[in-house]
Amino acid sequence: MTTVGAIANSKTPQNWNWQGFNITYQSCGENNDAPAVVLVHGFGASWGHWRKNLPVLGQIYRCYAIDLIGFGGSAKPSPGDISYTFETWGQQVADFCREVVGSPAFLVGNSIGCIVVMQAAVDNPELTLGVAAINCSVRLLHDRKRVTLPWYRNYGSAIMQRVLGNKWIGNFFFKQIAKPKVVRKILLQAYRRPEAVSDELIEMLMKPAFDEGAVDVFIAFTRYSQGPLPEDLLPQLTCPTILLWGTEDPWEPVSMGRELGKIAAVDRFIALEGLGHCPQDEAPEVVNPILLDWLKTTSNFQ
Repeated sequence: MTTVGAIANSKTPQNWNWQGFNITYQSCGENNDAPAVVLVHGFGASWGHWRKNLPVLGQIYRCYAIDLIGFGGSAKPSPGDISYTFETWGQQVADFCREVVGSPAFLVGNSIGCIVVMQAAVDNPELTLGVAAINCSVRLLHDRKRVTLPWYRNYGSAIMQRVLGNKWIGNFFFKQIAKPKVVRKILLQAYRRPEAVSDELIEMLMKPAFDEGAVDVFIAFTRYSQGPLPEDLLPQLTCPTILLWGTEDPWEPVSMGRELGKIAAVDRFIALEGLGHCPQDEAPEVVNPILLDWLKTTSNFQ
């Protein structure tokens, strides 16, 4: 299997200047006549979370994986200099399609990356050939969803967000979780195949945590409980749309995914039996054929 190191050795990740900030991305695929695919990671991840998908999709399509601003190798400016919101990230993806890809693209996301690609597609339908969302974040701590929780859970999460707003406490909390053993433990909850939680994966996720500004980005996002929900954005999509969902995801319940799948704009809901929150990395041999079939059927290109 091609690893992140193999991809990096054969082709160094590239850089793009967006609004004065450095953005890192990786690409695979040399056929300039092929449709483009842009892959967008989830919270705390980077383009490397698609390292098992890029070389496979890139055999046929022009495939790109981008680091959202604030994550991976991309710049991590102060929240005072940029707003870490889905509108910001959606604009970043749209501008990437315009300036780097040079054409409309199929947008594929995982976790919060799903909301990013949906936002990009809603705001820029002319740049979007289709949307594939893999275990979309349902944003259970969003203000509109917290009011439906028991008072003690709603109150507790609100207090936690305020506490993390204290810079000293936020820094201390971040340092406690930004440790290999802790990250591994969290991933073993999210993944259902423990062998997929490799040293390579841990290293990939840990490295950006030591970048200047990483703590501030973490705190800014953990306190972000506004903005769009997937149920707001999905009905507005006018492009082919599919949802893939690992049925054993402990963070984003598949029952909520099935409800999203009932929205008229969704062409198909695909349950990925026995998989967790990041199926594209946990079981690429399952996810890649599904994406390839969808791309082939939707684009009529093979």
